[in-house]
Amino acid sequence: MHFAHKPRVAAQAAARLEDLALAYRQVRAQSLRLAAPLSAEDCALQSMPDASPVKWHLAHTSWFFETFVLEHALPGFAPYREEYRVLFNSYYVAVGARHPRPERGMLSRPSLEQVLAYRASVDERMQALFARHAEQAARLAGTIELGVNHEQQHQELILTDLKHALSRNPTFPAYQEARARTSASPAPMRWTSLPDGVRQIGHDGRGFSFDNERPRHRVFVADYEIGERLVTNAEYQAFVADGGYRRSELWLAEGWDLRSAQGWEAPLYWVARSGGGWNQFTLDGLRALGPDEPVTHVSYYEADAYARWCGARLPTEAEWEIVAAPREVAGNFLESGRLHPAPLGAAKGGQFYGDAWQWTGSSYAPYPGFRAPEGAVGEYNGKFMVNQYVLRGGSCATPRSHVRASYRNFFPAAARWQFSGIRLARDAS
Repeated sequence: MHFAHKPRVAAQAAARLEDLALAYRQVRAQSLRLAAPLSAEDCALQSMPDASPVKWHLAHTSWFFETFVLEHALPGFAPYREEYRVLFNSYYVAVGARHPRPERGMLSRPSLEQVLAYRASVDERMQALFARHAEQAARLAGTIELGVNHEQQHQELILTDLKHALSRNPTFPAYQEARARTSASPAPMRWTSLPDGVRQIGHDGRGFSFDNERPRHRVFVADYEIGERLVTNAEYQAFVADGGYRRSELWLAEGWDLRSAQGWEAPLYWVARSGGGWNQFTLDGLRALGPDEPVTHVSYYEADAYARWCGARLPTEAEWEIVAAPREVAGNFLESGRLHPAPLGAAKGGQFYGDAWQWTGSSYAPYPGFRAPEGAVGEYNGKFMVNQYVLRGGSCATPRSHVRASYRNFFPAAARWQFSGIRLARDAS
């Protein structure tokens, strides 16, 4: 019996490697499709220190596979270009020197053409790894899978960083051709009530997860209610009209100081019309604000102030996951090509997934028993567990296969350039 299992195990390993090779090819092709409508000038833009040029994203994701996979797998390995080891390292101190993040937009060289050649070289060597060095590929399968998911994160960043860059152009250029808009009046806010009790959250061990989703553990939650849909532009506009950005009593002190220093009067990408009302900059260009669409591009401070104005609060990440986990991961994701939140009336499942990342009231911290992996890849998540808040659910720029109930995104409280929105919660009492 012991020997009878060996062919089956080998077949399963081979099938897994074949699936991984397919996922690799699909994800790498998707990144190139996102860059295809752009000029070399578009791909070189860096509009703020928190964003990166499209060209850098394309190179860095290739650097990841070259550094963490090919270097440890292929006999006689040599880097494509030695200087790329520095230019396209993001934050991996253990790997060596890094080009300063705020200066990525100064890298006119290598050119976009040279970066694409670098990607092609990495792809060619990765395919050789899958085809001719299966044992080494199987040994590094976990790192390859991490790299595939890492590239999906950068696909979302390609779009959000590019959107910020294009928004700085006073002509409001479009990334893609505008699509026909639909509208559907959202239902009145309904609330799902949950009793107190001890529940489990975190990844259940089936399929891929990042290290920050583990270990699965127990949490106690008190009675609470959570909104069955996201907050709309029209609802948020009422907050703006009621002086929400001028009422300090609604804001956390740090948020109020930032609002005052930067002159915030509305969410990022809202543009006041001369005759009244609002337009909104989108990847389709400038268009009228859709009142029935989820509000997006708000910071944690704005989301918190709005919730306080409503007499509610933001859910904790545990409260969010407990309600979202039994639901189907369905919604408006990157694959739809819409690249903009859908009207709430068209959403299914309460819009827990897709359309807009949802701020929670939870600080980004390690789960009980968390241990970062050894080596440089241990720097992936763990060292950022301070001064940030957790977001859940994915957005219209997130690949569908990248999302699950336990996924923990995280950003500083001031971040606005992501597709970040609002779901409300309140204490049952």
